Amino acid sequence: MTFVRTARPDELPALVEHPGDAERNAGTRAYLGQLLDSSCTRPEWCLVAEGEAGRLVGSVVLWTIPGHEVPLAMVLFEAPADAPEVAAALLDAAAARAKELGANELEHVVDSPAQAPQFQRGPERRGELLRQAGFRPVRDGRRFSLQVSDGTLAALPADDPRLTFRTLAELGPEPFVAVLEELLADTADARLAADVREHGPRRAAELLFEETAELKHEPAWWEIGYDADGSPAVISLPAENPSVPVIGFVGVAPAHRGKGYATSVVVRGTRVLAANGAAEIRGDCDAANVAMAKAFARAGYVNFADRLEFSRTL
Repeated sequence: MTFVRTARPDELPALVEHPGDAERNAGTRAYLGQLLDSSCTRPEWCLVAEGEAGRLVGSVVLWTIPGHEVPLAMVLFEAPADAPEVAAALLDAAAARAKELGANELEHVVDSPAQAPQFQRGPERRGELLRQAGFRPVRDGRRFSLQVSDGTLAALPADDPRLTFRTLAELGPEPFVAVLEELLADTADARLAADVREHGPRRAAELLFEETAELKHEPAWWEIGYDADGSPAVISLPAENPSVPVIGFVGVAPAHRGKGYATSVVVRGTRVLAANGAAEIRGDCDAANVAMAKAFARAGYVNFADRLEFSRTL
């Protein structure tokens, strides 16, 4: 018989150990240690499934942005491949714990191919387990990475001479929200389009700005690029999440699409983060946003994984 409980202190940060898989065990142990140290999770948010003889056979950990008290997502979801009932119990327990803590929605992402630090092997099986537990796919994404070296800044294309950039420090938030509102009214991103349907373009733009502002950043990093006619053409919101610097959000205003500005704005955010000490920079986009995927590639990024995003209403 298997039951789900809170992990004991002596079980952290290892949780489920896989015999003969030293790379996975070390990677996930270090990852959970980092999450605990950064307050992205707490010991009481770490759940395990206990099988016969007290052996741990599964785990799931709730996650949030540092400084928040309500979990937003779950990580380190592990369950035996031949025991779907264990997976269901873990997912239900995670949802119940998140709801107790004030969450009204819980997210999880599945990356393919499997890689550190979560080593999500069997992505199709994982996706099916999530669907059976009431999670719905909300976005099919593509993940990109750029390794920054001494020559990265020099190798980047020059800033686009057609664009004049002004920062958040100069402009304040309102012009940024206005540009986001215009972008979201015609977005190829499934998650953002869903936010627009639920909240309307203006409120969706405010929420996007507020959520991105939760990430570490400097006001001088965030910029709007203006076309020669004086109209806002691009927006760049680079930042740092608890693990790695990220492009955050970039976009091109509908009236200025087709001019090559997508690459220009990715380069701009990359330059900002590289100049501020980033060793690696990551970014992502919806699979349907072909122009942005091409922009990442032209700026030197590698598509290192695909990411399916899931959400469950609590």
